[in-house]
Amino acid sequence: MTGSTGSTGSNGSTGSTGSTGGTGGTGGRARAFSRRSLLGTGLGAAAALTVVGPGPAHAASGVSGVSEASGGSAPRRGHAFLAAAMDAYPDHGDVRLAQSYTDQAGLFSTAFTYDNALAILAHLAVRTEDGRARAVALGDALIYAQEHDPAYDDGRLRQAYNVGPYVYYDGVPQPDGFVRADGTANVGTQFGFTGTAVGDMAWAGIALSALARRTGARRFLAAAVRIGEWIERTGRTDEPLGGYKFGVNGANEKLPFTSTEHNTDLICLFGRLARLTGDRVWWQRRARAEAFVKGMWEPGRGASGGFFYTGTNDGVTVNKSPIPEDTQTWTHLALDSDRYARSLDWAARELAVLDHAERRNSTVPAGQSYEGVTFSSASLLANEDAPIAEFQPKPNRNGVWFEGTAHLALALRDRGARGDETRARRLLASLERAQDFLGTAQTVGGRALPDRSGVVSASSPLDTGFGFGYYPYRHTGATAWYLMAAVRSNPLRA
Repeated sequence: MTGSTGSTGSNGSTGSTGSTGGTGGTGGRARAFSRRSLLGTGLGAAAALTVVGPGPAHAASGVSGVSEASGGSAPRRGHAFLAAAMDAYPDHGDVRLAQSYTDQAGLFSTAFTYDNALAILAHLAVRTEDGRARAVALGDALIYAQEHDPAYDDGRLRQAYNVGPYVYYDGVPQPDGFVRADGTANVGTQFGFTGTAVGDMAWAGIALSALARRTGARRFLAAAVRIGEWIERTGRTDEPLGGYKFGVNGANEKLPFTSTEHNTDLICLFGRLARLTGDRVWWQRRARAEAFVKGMWEPGRGASGGFFYTGTNDGVTVNKSPIPEDTQTWTHLALDSDRYARSLDWAARELAVLDHAERRNSTVPAGQSYEGVTFSSASLLANEDAPIAEFQPKPNRNGVWFEGTAHLALALRDRGARGDETRARRLLASLERAQDFLGTAQTVGGRALPDRSGVVSASSPLDTGFGFGYYPYRHTGATAWYLMAAVRSNPLRA
């Protein structure tokens, strides 16, 4: 989940979507931002409304027909969802990104940069001809966005883009696809997704570097290097805790937070750039990011320790609360260190949830149950009597965050300690049940999705504790993480 304040990372949730995003909060004493939360002018309350996107329903197209599949294995159906999200607007050109959430999330055709980076990595992980072709197309779209930004030519990408037409809540139409009529990339200005988070940039660079390695095409490496250089110029800090700071908001103002999750992403990106370019400066930059991450480790004693804090708001003081899930799982995937492996046990134990219809504010159908992990320690203490945000539903403290559940399943499989595979398989089974039964009848671009395809971001509305929530809408990011966990593909190993 990129995008947080001092924190972790993915990008999106409705009302903050995106899809990356972690945090860097201070236990409610100061506002915590997330990659998933807004980096621009703010998300209007109308964004929480339920809508169905415009446009006629069409059958999704796709190389070798994978997007037309309604049956087959759970991973194949997950891949079919990613294909459908990418093919939702065929009348708006071949240069395209994938829509992040189904129409019912109320974010219309928003495509978060983080989600699309994950989609590239998942398409590569399935190792099919169709997957490779789609990964290349999405990579070329990120390069297009980098080279055709309406305001900047410095290597940055924005938090999100529009990829299809819609009429906004104020009645003003947004007529373009990903490429606007003037040739510029269609930045997501309606929802204020105009800022640039270091975590989002890092994931885009990771995806582009993976394409460079897989295809040998120099354009992907060049774009990844531009991203790395932007991060070095914009994010590097000499504050006492070091590392790389959060990024910039929509007004291009630097944000003061430093995120464990973002710096974890940079361990992978800078390591890959060092190997692919042969330039040792990237090893030095990797070491800076790694030192920050390791400085967030809380060894503790027994069950009271063995986890990573979210980051810092001022570069001096470590944020002690809330503690997010992704700083526990992504750190293992990037560091591969026995010294810090207890973070997985902490996440599996301290953030475990079980959601079913009898839970307060649950939206799970009767007779079903889902296990996994929630977003953060604050999610378990959410106020179930009040909406997560204006015009949004009340949270369920036991809502399962499926993206994080997939992170954990992959990390357990990667660690391979006694019992890890059994635990991972239970989590994957929960994800696959969710794909089968949750988020049915949802659409992308007004079109029906392949049957039983796509994983919702959460089993029930859940409060992250960082000012935004996750909801049961099918999600490109959650589905991509599920696919990588299913095929044992670690995107953060340099």
